[in-house]
Amino acid sequence: MNSKLVITGIGAVTPLGVGVDEFWNNLTSGKCGIGEIKSIDVSELPVKNAGQVWDFNPKDYLPTKLSLDMEPYMQYAYIAAEEAIKMSGLETHSSRVGIVMGSALSGISIIDRTGVDLAVKGRAASPKFLVKAMGNIAAAQLSINYGIQGPDMTVSTACSSGGDAITLAALMLNAGMADAMVVMAGEAAITATLIQSLHKTGALSKTGSSLPFDKNRDGFVLGEGGGCIILETKEHAAFRNARVLADLLGVANNTDAYNTVSPNPEGTGAAACMRLALENAGLKPEDVDYINAHGTATHAGDIAETKAITEVFGRDNVFVSSTKGATGHMMGAGGIVELITCIKAIETGLLPVNAGLSEQDEECDLKLVSDDNKKQNIKTAMSNAFGFGGQNSSIIVGKPF
Repeated sequence: MNSKLVITGIGAVTPLGVGVDEFWNNLTSGKCGIGEIKSIDVSELPVKNAGQVWDFNPKDYLPTKLSLDMEPYMQYAYIAAEEAIKMSGLETHSSRVGIVMGSALSGISIIDRTGVDLAVKGRAASPKFLVKAMGNIAAAQLSINYGIQGPDMTVSTACSSGGDAITLAALMLNAGMADAMVVMAGEAAITATLIQSLHKTGALSKTGSSLPFDKNRDGFVLGEGGGCIILETKEHAAFRNARVLADLLGVANNTDAYNTVSPNPEGTGAAACMRLALENAGLKPEDVDYINAHGTATHAGDIAETKAITEVFGRDNVFVSSTKGATGHMMGAGGIVELITCIKAIETGLLPVNAGLSEQDEECDLKLVSDDNKKQNIKTAMSNAFGFGGQNSSIIVGKPF
């Protein structure tokens, strides 16, 4: 990194609760946010479970008009951003504050609903259809309401969107385009169309359980939610006397150049991405204490990531866990929420267990976190996010100093 970058605020909306504290407390106490889908009719669908933001009423968090003007993926990102901004104490009315938004599928839900309404009911599209379907409008809403006038970009790189949003924000700060960036992500893609499509690819769990690195895993479970971090130059944070939660040490992005839906089975792209993040941070593999793995619970994906981690870090040298067993796969939002998990692990010295694990797959011979090793002194942590198209993201954070 050219400039030292720090994180001064975090926000989360997840299947384990709204707000970072509720999310973290439920995650570390072993709760699971996966259950039968309530937002759509699943009676005719082959998969009926997902990680939803349960009992969520946007009007509990947003003014009525604003809640009606945004789709759930926007609401989740916006509410997470509000929490992060408030925590950071950042003055947002500035051309030196910017936004990067991440989402894999943006307005797929309203596109799905509108298509059904038109084809089946003959109902015309709403005049708000376009601004609810477009992924950049979540950031636009935040910009309008918070007076954010700096650079504004939206990233859509499948399930690495959240991690790549952080990388893009870091690049902007290092280029001197802003002093602080609101990095937000949101996903709400639980639709009949997506479930049917992913089911036919064999990617979704037929049992409705997310079991990363477990011998009995059979695919991932859809999740939804939002996340946000406030990223600043160290100089800007110091100038305003902000509390620093973590240092952003290294970022990396690359591509497998292998397949649109499958990872390279040897994990070579993922391994190269982790090495790039270490190089960017000026760290050695032994400097990393914990990895929040992508760990989706697909057969091929977990094995490929295991090979990648082993290639870079060796065997049994770093604690690893996937939190998707508790949240489901939050896709674009996962990269930010899982980085927040790393930040909280550094802050509390408490590692989240590898949720859903009962019998570790022999081919996934990682040093997985269990109840026996939850308490650790963590100074540096890495978050991996890998997506369709071969997109890879690795982000490293460290204890502030």
